[in-house]
Amino acid sequence: MPETQEAKPTRRSLTADEPVVTRHKLSVGGKQVGYTATAGFLPLVTEYGEHEANVFFVAYTLDGGTKKRPLMFSFNGGPGSSSVWLHLGALGPKRVQMLEDGSMPPPPYKLAANRHTWLTETDLVFIDPVGTGYSRAADKETGKKFWNLDGDIQSVGQVIRLYLTRYERWTSPLFLVGESYGTTRAAGLAGHLIEKGIAFNGIVLVSSVLNFQTASFTKGNDLPYVLFLPTYCATAWYHKALSKDLQRDLQKTLRECEAFAGGRYVALLAKGDRLTASERKELVEQVSRFTGLSEEFVSGTDARVNIQQFCKELLRHERRTVGRLDSRFKGMDARAVGSEPEYDPSMSAIRPPYTSALNDYVRRELRFKTDLEYHILGGGFEEPWDWKTGKEGHPDTSEALRIAFAKNPHMRLMVASGYYDLATPYFATDYTLAHLDLDASLRSHIQTRYYEAGHMMYIHEKCLAELKKDMKSFVEWAS
Repeated sequence: MPETQEAKPTRRSLTADEPVVTRHKLSVGGKQVGYTATAGFLPLVTEYGEHEANVFFVAYTLDGGTKKRPLMFSFNGGPGSSSVWLHLGALGPKRVQMLEDGSMPPPPYKLAANRHTWLTETDLVFIDPVGTGYSRAADKETGKKFWNLDGDIQSVGQVIRLYLTRYERWTSPLFLVGESYGTTRAAGLAGHLIEKGIAFNGIVLVSSVLNFQTASFTKGNDLPYVLFLPTYCATAWYHKALSKDLQRDLQKTLRECEAFAGGRYVALLAKGDRLTASERKELVEQVSRFTGLSEEFVSGTDARVNIQQFCKELLRHERRTVGRLDSRFKGMDARAVGSEPEYDPSMSAIRPPYTSALNDYVRRELRFKTDLEYHILGGGFEEPWDWKTGKEGHPDTSEALRIAFAKNPHMRLMVASGYYDLATPYFATDYTLAHLDLDASLRSHIQTRYYEAGHMMYIHEKCLAELKKDMKSFVEWAS
């Protein structure tokens, strides 16, 4: 009998129709200014003509602008997130209407003009990496090429090169903005694209994570316990769970907590089982003091409280949890018992409004018609994400960022962090920046900014205005 051969997967039929172009108006300084929106696909094709994927993008360019106008490429994180959050939350000309503090309004959800749009300072291109938004790989096997750290950086780099070529923007001042895992991608892209002859004037990192050792609660890695402590403290302060002396002034309290975390806490954790009884008592008391958690609970964790434990425990007496993306938000689990929350209330607050608004906006205002599902967050990957860390250990693109600085000493960096962000804590970001091994002459090229909100600080109206103001100054400085 002839040998049976396994059937090869059928490659999806990919087409790349001409992007849809629409005209709109924007109010700037009391005047109506025109801008053009372009929505469509950029094809990822090999040198041999194989069409491997379509990447969805939405670009906004101010009418009357020249090719010398700044151009900023934007994406979110995950990995597995579309660009919707920065697009309709902070940067784009339209913004999802949330309540003033960023919490979810009642449905139906609406878009409003974004008076803090970044389009007034720079043209914008929002990129949905393969497997997010409307972006699709030709087939499951091809998708594996993109769903890993290196493949993701290379494919998004190819999209940027293709956009610069097709829209003749090679001589524009160039910027990147990434959020969350998008900051991992942005740092990697800076190092990758400098080798392709693409140098950036500036990079904006929103809620940054470059070195995953700072956020991985794994056996033998005490670093996250140290770096998360100030955000635990900020969260406890917000929910009025600290002692009276620590509740008076957030900034003063955080400086005190940071001093303990970066000093005595590190030294005591490093002793491990060699702690004396008095040292262990000191350790438990101090961690309890700065987290608002009971000494009994802290002792039970060996003064190593991970994020899930903290989110569940802080408000357990109220039968409430706190959010991971934004610890100002409270969740309601079915039971007060348990070691971790059932869900993240801060994600639950934003996902329905952004999903609804995006789907309506793309079809009705941008006139982009498709029956494809827009994958807001997850759902588009046909294979698990492959970190491919190998001998390097934790994923880390901070070295790529350092290399980009070294090879392009004109580049500038702005880092935006939220005090109530338990996904990418600000103290962990500060630690990573302090360990870039950056030449002393380049350290002044980095700006750090802090906001009294969470991971997506821009959902808070006050922080959105502050972020825009800081970005405007940054683009002027970096251009």
